Amino acid sequence: MIRFTPSNHATPAPGNVLLSEPFLDDPYFGRKVVLLCEHNEEGSFGFVLNNFVDIDVDEVMDDLPKLNARISVGGPVKNGNLYYLHTREDIAESVPVVPGVFMGGNFDQIRDMLQAGQLQMPDIRFFIGYSGWSSAQLQEEIRSRSWFVADVAPSDIMRTDEDNEDYWKRLISEMGDGFDHIANAPSDPSLN
Repeated sequence: MIRFTPSNHATPAPGNVLLSEPFLDDPYFGRKVVLLCEHNEEGSFGFVLNNFVDIDVDEVMDDLPKLNARISVGGPVKNGNLYYLHTREDIAESVPVVPGVFMGGNFDQIRDMLQAGQLQMPDIRFFIGYSGWSSAQLQEEIRSRSWFVADVAPSDIMRTDEDNEDYWKRLISEMGDGFDHIANAPSDPSLN
């Protein structure tokens, strides 16, 4: 017998992704994948990996070349700010998230590398805003099964070529036995 919601007892940690349950009715988090960048007793934060908007980074920040890069709305917090993940450990002040993926770093260095063509897609990706949870809030949401916790490859974190929902469906399906039916559930359960 397949349970409608399989067990997912993983404890969240930086570098995990949070996969929303299929019927989460939230404009920021419904059928979304969030990379968890920090998780401790004070709270958690991360970036929604699959909430793309139709603007280029040069429209958001001055002095950046046209990159034809997809930008994701990282979450509802500080959505007037631009954040970034990259794969370059040589960028000063970067913070490792998982092996091979770093957050932030010296923006002047990043801008210079982008202008010189030394940093290109998919080695960097941009986010408007971020997602945040207060102390114990995320654990409660996981306990109530709003989120599944999973590991993904660094290449999946940096990937921007899939449609929003296709990305979520693929990662849910890759969680193993009992998750295929969740990935294929209709977004509106009354249509089932």
